[in-house]
Amino acid sequence: MTDEDKKLLNTFEGKLRHLVYLYQEQQKEIASLRALLAAKEAELRRVENSRKDLEADYANLKAARIISINDTELRDTKQRLSKLVREVDKCIALLNE
Repeated sequence: MTDEDKKLLNTFEGKLRHLVYLYQEQQKEIASLRALLAAKEAELRRVENSRKDLEADYANLKAARIISINDTELRDTKQRLSKLVREVDKCIALLNE
């Protein structure tokens, strides 16, 4: 083997080592990105579940508010009717005198 062949072989070995190094670095980056993707998917599932829970809570609050408004209106209506009945009773009592 001549000196030039040795130089070419050394150059080839150096380039091959560099290529193997780049391959290993790419594999590390791919593993890191896969881990990041898995974490983001887990976070997405958590956020989606949270969104569904919040939507259910919102629907429940909406229903509760409608019921509470109706209860309040019902109570106000009963009070107004009671007041009107008392006024009618007073008027009847005045007419009977």
